[in-house]
Formats: sequence, structure tokens, C-alpha cells
Amino acid sequence: MIPVLDNRRARHIFLSRHGLSTPPSGGGKSDDIAGVIGDLGFVQLDSVNTFARAHDLILWSRRQQYRPAALGHALARDRHVFEHWTHDAAAIDMALFAHWRHKFARDAAVLEGRWKEWRRDDFTKKIDEVLAHVSDHGACSSGDVGTDESRGSGGWWDWHPSKTALEYLWRSGQLSVVRRDGFKKVYDLTERVIPAAHLNAHVSEADTVDWACGAALDRLGFATSGELAAFWALATPAEARAWAKMALADGRVIEVDVAGADGKLRRSFARPDVMEEVTDPPQTRVRILSPFDPALRDRKRAERLFGFHYRIEIFVPAPKRQYGYYVFPVMEGDQLIGRIDMKRNGEVLDVTAFWPEANVRMGAGRVARLTAELARAAKFGGCGEVRYAADWQRGAMG
Repeated sequence: MIPVLDNRRARHIFLSRHGLSTPPSGGGKSDDIAGVIGDLGFVQLDSVNTFARAHDLILWSRRQQYRPAALGHALARDRHVFEHWTHDAAAIDMALFAHWRHKFARDAAVLEGRWKEWRRDDFTKKIDEVLAHVSDHGACSSGDVGTDESRGSGGWWDWHPSKTALEYLWRSGQLSVVRRDGFKKVYDLTERVIPAAHLNAHVSEADTVDWACGAALDRLGFATSGELAAFWALATPAEARAWAKMALADGRVIEVDVAGADGKLRRSFARPDVMEEVTDPPQTRVRILSPFDPALRDRKRAERLFGFHYRIEIFVPAPKRQYGYYVFPVMEGDQLIGRIDMKRNGEVLDVTAFWPEANVRMGAGRVARLTAELARAAKFGGCGEVRYAADWQRGAMG
């Protein structure tokens, strides 16, 4: 008989693996947050900064002594992490670098053809020139190459050819991000960035697939083969299916039915001891999460587990938006209780609206916990004051 993991226990296991069960205490320096990133696997990097950048909020929600300079130190000074691609740009535990070699090769093959079609001009003609420039002149950013090329609007699809070549060399592993100036990537030769112990480590492609699937399962707690493939984007769906079949046959995993918030069961894989795993219920404090928090990155999974339908409405025209275009999820204990629209305005954190979920009642105690977290968030964001709109406490929607 297939064991059933009830929804409450599934949420507790999932949140425990994501560092959201215990108080966000502990140190926030480079070594400390390197440990957090190692536990999570990676932290997505994003440029949007209405209040705090996504990666900073991810780390702060787990270590409230964290300040943004610590991630820069972990990347550029201490080399605890390197920057590359999972499903998006991310800070990744340096100990995993050898596994990315196979992604470098795969990305190089895919992106060369794709970007020749999508980007203007032919960036491949600039690859050798850009690589030579970095080799001869040292670390550089996109503004230092292709200075004779016309600049476009700055949009995602309008890079000048040398900028595209620079990104291609990074994605294919020949260059690495040595630091960020502001949010601008600065690149150098990979052999001048990655510590020798990691640079010279090599693993087979088969070992990378085996590691990637197992490590994803350990961080998710339970998963379908598709979720295992998507976690790092190192194994293909077919490779993850083959891994799950083999791991099931040799007893490394079992099948479980995981109950969603709606009671529906979803067949998943888990470690054999998952049903005996002891997890304390998450503390009932309120946390403001990044829209790209690892616990929410897979929107469909978050909806199944928590009944929380969450999408960023950046591309939805204002009249059709249900919420603000970039609202922050709000968690209390093992529930996602709503979403909040707030923005830094100089030294003031302006709170425009909080929308509770349909099944959430905002009593005085819950409002007090939310405002206490907003006060902590304001301090983190460099704001000395929290300013609430007159109608900031909205009714539930949907």
C-alpha cells in the first residue's frame, strides 16, 4: 500500500527543508549565509528593488542579522558561492561547481543557435574578441566591450553583440562573475575566479545527474520526477524519470501520496524514512517573503501544498490587475495568509495594501504580528518609518 503524507505534515516537512520552520535567528555574515545557501542549494538573484532585492529578502527571512553586503563578500571576497544559472541567475554553493561543468556544455550548444536567432547581429563573431579582451585587460562589465557598437534600449532582447558574447562566455563557463558593482555583473576568466580546489574537480555526467536528483529530493522532501528535474535544471526530465525508477528499484526512494490543500493526492517520490521524519510545527510568527523565495518558486507546487495562487502581475495591465504588480507573499506558521503591497519611498516604507487569503481572519493579534514584521522589514530596508495607507487592510479577494 502506498503511504499517504497528509497535507499538514507535508507542509511541515517542506518548510523545514526550506529554513522556514525555525526563528530567523543566527549570524548574518558571509560564512553564515553561505551555510543558508548551501542548505537551500541556491538563491535566485533578481534586479527588481521596490523594497529589497529578491535574494536579500530570501536570506533576511531566514537570518534577520543578514545585510546585503554579506552576499557580496560571499561571492567576491570569500568565494563561498559562485554565480550561474539554474532556472534563472542564482548564487550557488561553491562546493557544487564541478556539477555545473555539464550545464556549461549543454547551455553552450543550445544558446549559440537560439541567441543567433533572437539577438540582433551575429554575436558569435565577437566571442574571440571579447574573450581576448578579458584575458588581456582583466575583469570587465558589458560597458567595457563593444564600445563601437550601437546600444539599444537596454531591454532583454536588445543587447549589443559584444554584450551577448560576454553573457554566452559566462553561460558556457569560460568566464565567471567575479563580483557585482551595484547589480551590474563584472566578469573575469573562470580560472581567475574559481578556487583551484573547485576549478580542478571533475565528476562524470552520470554522477551529476545522480547527485542532482538526490540533492533535489533532499531539499524538497518529496517530489515528482519532473520537480526533481526542474529544481537545479541540471538533469533533463527523461534523466530524472530514469533516476527515480532506478532509485525506487534499489530502495533509495519510496512512493508516497502527498495530500494537497484541496485533499487531492499526488504520487511523489521520497526517502524511505519520510513517514517517520520528526518536524516541529513552524513558529507562528509572520514572515514577509520574496516573490522568488525557494518555497514559492514552483508556483504550482505552492498552490497544491498551501492553496495559495500566486503570480507576479508585472505584465498585467493596471486595470486588470487583481493586486499590485509586485506584491510580497506573507506567511504565518505553515500558512500563506495573504500578500502585501509595499514600497520603499526614501526613508519611509509605504504600505499600500494587505489582502488576506479568503480563509484568513485578521484579528487584532494577527494584525499586531504583521505590523511587527513590517517594522523589522523597514529597518532591514533602511527605512526609519512605516507609513500605512488609510485603507491598507483590505478584504479577502477571490
